[in-house]
Amino acid sequence: MQSMQNQAMVQEIMQAFDVRTGLISAAVNPKRYLWTDAFAVCNFLRLYQDSGDIKYKDLALKLVDQVHHILGRHREDDARSGWISGLNEEEGEKHPTIGGLRIGKPLNERKPGEPHDEQLEWEQDGQYFHYLTKWMHALGRVTQVTGDHRYNHWAIELAKTAHAKFSYRLQGHMEKRMYWKMNIELSHPLVSSMGQHDALDAFITYQELAVIAAGDPERSEDTDLSTEIADALSMCHNIHWMTDDPLGIGGLLSDAYRLTQLIIHSGLEGEDMLLKLLPTAKEGLDAFLNTNILSYPAEYRLSFREMGLAIGLKAIKKMLHLFPDEPLVKNLEQYQSLADEIIRFWLSKENQQNSTWQEHIDINSVMSATALAPEGYHEFHKGEEHGK
Repeated sequence: MQSMQNQAMVQEIMQAFDVRTGLISAAVNPKRYLWTDAFAVCNFLRLYQDSGDIKYKDLALKLVDQVHHILGRHREDDARSGWISGLNEEEGEKHPTIGGLRIGKPLNERKPGEPHDEQLEWEQDGQYFHYLTKWMHALGRVTQVTGDHRYNHWAIELAKTAHAKFSYRLQGHMEKRMYWKMNIELSHPLVSSMGQHDALDAFITYQELAVIAAGDPERSEDTDLSTEIADALSMCHNIHWMTDDPLGIGGLLSDAYRLTQLIIHSGLEGEDMLLKLLPTAKEGLDAFLNTNILSYPAEYRLSFREMGLAIGLKAIKKMLHLFPDEPLVKNLEQYQSLADEIIRFWLSKENQQNSTWQEHIDINSVMSATALAPEGYHEFHKGEEHGK
C-alpha cells in the first residue's frame, strides 16, 4: 500500500483535476483528453483500492462514461453528430468504443485536401493508436477491480476496430505496419508513419485483455484476440525500440513490467521479448542522461514526459522482486533514484509556476499522481480483484 503522505497528495491532485476538467463540477463543460483520462481512471481505481472509499470507484466509472459520451461522439463544432461509429443511439450506448475514440485535441481534424502543417497537426483532432491502447488498458483495469466484464468487452471491441483500421500492408510487402494517426471516422490516415512502440503496446495490451476475458463466465467467440496478437507480434520483430525520449523510455520500462507479470502470472511465453526490452531501456536511459536535461530549469523541460519516465522507473523495484537473479534487471537498479528526483522537482510549487507546467496542467498533474502511486496503472494479476 502506498504511504499515507503519497495517498493524500494523489487525492489532492485528482480532486483538483475533477473540478478543473468538469468531471464533478456542473459549472465547467467537461474537457476530456484520452491519454490523460486513461491514467486518471487508473489513479481513481487505486485510490479506491487503498482507501476503500467507494466514491473513487464511482469517479472512475463516471470518467469512463464521460469519455465514451464525449470522445466516442462527434465534436460540437462538427457538422456531423452522434456516435463516430455511425451506430444509432441505442446501439452506440451498447458499443461505445466500436468506432474508436477521439484524441480530444482543441481543433477539429484536418480535412481531406487541406495542406498538412506539422505543427498544427499536434493541435488537431483524430485518433492515435497509442492513446487507444492506453484506454484499452484502463478499461481492463476497471474490469479487474470491479468484476464487471462489460468494460473489458468494450476494450476488446476497441482493440479489434483499432487494429483493423490502423494496420495495413505496403504494396509488395508481406509484413504489416500501423498508421500513427487517423481521422475521426478511421477512414484514412492523417500521419502515415508508424509509432516506434505502437506494435509493442498492442501486443502487451491485447494479451492483458485476453487474460481478463478468459475469466469471463459469459465469454463469447467475439472476444478472441488471437489474430490481433499474432499480427502485433509479427510487427515487433523488425523494430528497434531504443529511444532517448523520457516518455518513451518510461513506456518501455512499464511495458517490461507488464510483460513480466504476464509471464509469471499468466504463463505467457514472452521471455525473448523481455530480454530485448530490458537492455533497450537501459540503452535509452544512458542516452537520456547524457543529454543532461534533468539539470535544466523547469521552463526548458516537459513534466508529463519526465513523469512518464518516473512511472516506468518505479517498475524496476517490482521487476527486481519478481526476477531477483536476472542480470538484465539488476543492471537497471542503479536508475531507481531518478524517479524520486523527477517527482520532487515537479512537485515544487515554484517549478509548477512556469508556462510548460501550466499549459499542460491536466496531463502533468495526472501523471504526477500516477508517478506517486503507480500501482493502479502498473499492476496486473490473473483473475479479478473485486470484492474489496
